[in-house]
Amino acid sequence: MARDEAKLSEYAEHAAALLTAAGFPRMASRVLFTLTVSETGLTAAELADRLSASAAAISGAVRYLQSFGMVRRVSQPGSRRDVYELPDNPWYSAGVSEDRFYGAMYNLAQGIPEAAGGKDTVVGARIAEMSDFLQYFRKRLPELLDEWIRSRS
Repeated sequence: MARDEAKLSEYAEHAAALLTAAGFPRMASRVLFTLTVSETGLTAAELADRLSASAAAISGAVRYLQSFGMVRRVSQPGSRRDVYELPDNPWYSAGVSEDRFYGAMYNLAQGIPEAAGGKDTVVGARIAEMSDFLQYFRKRLPELLDEWIRSRS
């Protein structure tokens, strides 16, 4: 079956728009889905060309995506050029890295309900609920990620 480049490009832009609407940075979303529909890794210049974006915008986007483990930079032997590509299971990698964020937020919230006057106050109750949710999510996230990996086998 032949590739439908127009359909893939349209998908990448719509998926990026959905991710952006959910709060993800726009250029990082566009880079992520451009790489998703690419058969091979792309250089920063190729990404900039495909997305009509500046080198600085691409650099910031890939740096952001690398922080979540969703994109990796691969050196090309015999060349000074690097390509950016998706690792295996980039969404899994992002889930694993998010656990650090949830853990940090949970730790930060400890003691804050008391500082707000206790869990019976509006602020204390709000922060306690957030803390409880983060603790629950942190407990369940590794189980969900393991379950995902098992379901892929």
